[in-house]
Amino acid sequence: MKVLVVLTSHDQLGDTGRKTGFWLEELAAPYYRFKNAGWDVQLASPLGGQPPLDPVSNEESAQTDDTRRFEADAEATAALANTVRLDSVDAGAFDAVFYPGGHGPLWDLAEDENSARLIETTLRSGKPVALVCHAPGVLRHTTQEDGTPLVRGKEVTGFANTEEAGVQLTDVVPFLVEDELTKLGGSYSKVADWQPHVVQDGLLITGQNPASSAPAADALIALLEKRAG
Repeated sequence: MKVLVVLTSHDQLGDTGRKTGFWLEELAAPYYRFKNAGWDVQLASPLGGQPPLDPVSNEESAQTDDTRRFEADAEATAALANTVRLDSVDAGAFDAVFYPGGHGPLWDLAEDENSARLIETTLRSGKPVALVCHAPGVLRHTTQEDGTPLVRGKEVTGFANTEEAGVQLTDVVPFLVEDELTKLGGSYSKVADWQPHVVQDGLLITGQNPASSAPAADALIALLEKRAG
């Protein structure tokens, strides 16, 4: 199996002067789940090259065994430094697509036509897409073949309004993931803040927060293994 992992290229947290980017755990935990399953992992980002890391996600309080392993893994860090440009990706070359979160995707991937086309093409070709934490916000401009919002009528989750309030960025982000998914007609659900919660609706898998990244990857692996089995 071959999975495409799509990361943000955006590094500015609104006009706060602070840095943002992707959330390390949401890359590292799925990365090793995929590797342990024997999958080939390709990393991509809108601008290619080294995606920006949200510095908060590498603070001691946010580190996990997977993040420490990733940081010490020469092969993994080399892959991260050399992501391919998203506009060069052939969706047909992959069996699945996975989007880690972090706040960065709300600014670039959520508005990226190449990203929207990748998600739509992957799902329409019968292959799964998984997105965690802030990354479900990337679905905001994706549509079904009849032009209606992709998430309309679908069971979904993503970073909760209460979690955004908890990190005091409600008034900084361009939109709130929970509100956006609900506005688009998604059937949004959540659990207690920071607890793992993964929702699968057909080929679409969404996770609520960083703690949901490994379970979302596990759900993606289980889905493909079941179909292959």
